[in-house]
Amino acid sequence: MEFMVAGRVVAEYRSGAEVAPTLGPRPYLHPIRTLAGTLVTDAMPDDHRWHLGLSLAVQDVNRNNLWGGRTYVRDQGYTWLDDHGSITGEGFDEVGSGGFAQRLAWRGTDGKVLLAERRTMTATYLDERSWMLELGWWLTATQTVVLGSPATNGRPGGAGYGGCFWRIAPGANLALTAGELVGEEQVNGSAEAELVWRGESGGAAYTLRFSGLGSGDRWFVRTSEGSTGYPGVCAAWAYEHPRLIEAHETWHGRLRVVISD
Repeated sequence: MEFMVAGRVVAEYRSGAEVAPTLGPRPYLHPIRTLAGTLVTDAMPDDHRWHLGLSLAVQDVNRNNLWGGRTYVRDQGYTWLDDHGSITGEGFDEVGSGGFAQRLAWRGTDGKVLLAERRTMTATYLDERSWMLELGWWLTATQTVVLGSPATNGRPGGAGYGGCFWRIAPGANLALTAGELVGEEQVNGSAEAELVWRGESGGAAYTLRFSGLGSGDRWFVRTSEGSTGYPGVCAAWAYEHPRLIEAHETWHGRLRVVISD
């Protein structure tokens, strides 16, 4: 499925059916491009094969890994476990060139549904060099669900990732800011209203403006110059503390990203 803005394809939706079970199968957007065609996402890179463009993914959903890769285990570190779940598409309610509304299921290792999701994505033209992507989610728990992260499971170093994750395309990170905060060390773990990533891909400069953090959310960021050596931005749902969704309750959030040449 293609997203069209001003007559140009700016993003492609993929079901995730081709993703290996250990990589956290799930729907994702890739490639995402600026109006001029500059690539701003990456998928299945060699360093982290489970990074898939823009997607929702959490490493600990009632002890099921819906992120992919190794699982962080307290007092053991990252370990390969037979704990991988998946997020499956269950049908579309609306489909258009500028967006869709979809039903999904977050499934544990045994295939049983932990969370039922309604997801919306829309692409909107802003001006001759910018468009906006908005992603909204409504997660309804079939039972009490606890969302966790490597940080909540004991990993130090601000590794509270998991939530709405954007793996950024290879290239230079020209600047990373959030309010008056500058760089990975200051921005990681912050809750500023807007995060701005200025990068370069294929020799062309671009800007990504992220906003929409909900209550308790934090920005998780890595830059290509950072200690872990990859570029990514995550609206993290369990950065410091696990997030609880009670049985039959619905939790709603959204992320907006302005993509500019």
